[in-house]
Amino acid sequence: MKNFRLLTTRIKKLTNSKFLRNVAIVATGTAGAQAITMVFSPIITRLYGPEAFGLLGTFNATLAIVTPIAALTYPIAIVLPKNDEDAISLAKLSSLLAVIITCIMVLVILIFGEKISVLFSLQKITSLLLLIPLGMLFSAFHQIFEQWLIRKKKYQIKAKTAILQSLTLGSAKTGFGWFHPVGTTLVILATFGHALHALMLWIGMKKNSYTFSWKFKDKKSEKKHAENLHNMLSLAKKHRDFPFFRAPQVTINALSQSLPVLMLASFFGPASVGFYSLGKTVMGLPTNLIGKSVSDVFYPRITEAAHNNEDIFKLVLKATMTLGIVGFIPFTIVMLFGPWLFSFVFGIEWVTAGEYARWMALWIYFMFMNNPSVKTLPVLNAQGFHLIFTFFTIVIRLSALSIGYFIYKDDIIAVMLYGIAGAMINIILITIVLILSNQYNKRVSKNA
Repeated sequence: MKNFRLLTTRIKKLTNSKFLRNVAIVATGTAGAQAITMVFSPIITRLYGPEAFGLLGTFNATLAIVTPIAALTYPIAIVLPKNDEDAISLAKLSSLLAVIITCIMVLVILIFGEKISVLFSLQKITSLLLLIPLGMLFSAFHQIFEQWLIRKKKYQIKAKTAILQSLTLGSAKTGFGWFHPVGTTLVILATFGHALHALMLWIGMKKNSYTFSWKFKDKKSEKKHAENLHNMLSLAKKHRDFPFFRAPQVTINALSQSLPVLMLASFFGPASVGFYSLGKTVMGLPTNLIGKSVSDVFYPRITEAAHNNEDIFKLVLKATMTLGIVGFIPFTIVMLFGPWLFSFVFGIEWVTAGEYARWMALWIYFMFMNNPSVKTLPVLNAQGFHLIFTFFTIVIRLSALSIGYFIYKDDIIAVMLYGIAGAMINIILITIVLILSNQYNKRVSKNA
């Protein structure tokens, strides 16, 4: 009886937890979006085929590498200020940078597009290069709106938007796939998807009165303009660790995660990229469903904890262990039965994607666990370390892929070594962040 009362009390405490309620809201939206994606996936994979997915994978990999440049990762800083006025200034700064940098990128592609394609082996998407700056711009505004909603803890809007965007995009891919099932269609729709997501977030914010004005207050007052511009520049300087450390780190990390796509395309052809892209998409479902949901809610929570001198180490450890427990069964299932699952769900031609996925599952499981650690680094002012660590990771990952190709001449072995290397890297990162968190707690206690 006593144990039952303890269990009841524990369950009641969990259901009353604001943090868990917010995670549940985000996860519900993400789950709905992922469920819709999975419903469409068996149809879409049978319409387009591995080579079309290979083209999409190459485009997405390239876009992921350059997207952090769009606003120099300043949108991530929107959650950090104590007052909304500073957060809005950061949003305006991010928007201005995104527009300027996108225009520069368009000019660069118009002038040097052919040379860029040859230099980076992007001949397959040469005709689609101008979609990359558009994707950058839409992704930047998507991130700005998303970070503002996270700051205001309006997770319902984010959840509803994720479901609507997934339904619209899945329907478009299926509908256009009946008439023109080629990689170009997938790339154009992917770009459209980024624009749609940003637009839906903005509409949701405006409809629920959680938006913010893009105009400076008191248009007639030059003094007020100067004060607002000065505040924007002051915040840009205060959070300069984002363009100096976080933007390069995110770019290098995206490059390291895109290495399999770029190298598989060069070494083994577009079909291998298609297998890898589908495998990563499927393996990303738990990460997007739970890992990102937790990290989106965890980021403002860990920021508040730092402001209030709470125990950072305990929060990071608890969140990391929880994700480890939640992800163990689904990732283990893919490790054991990946090839069979993929051939059954997506068709027999995708069995190789299942072979890739079983090794990717090892890496993505620990990446799934490290979400709280990555969100804690800005709070710990450890983004310089993160940049250095990311340089280390790209060397390890490049070495793993090179061994698979140059020594074993086998794409599956290359992905296997890449997966093992990724798991080790994420374990090391989690360990270091826990150590830094403990040191942070000791400094706070000493200065209290």
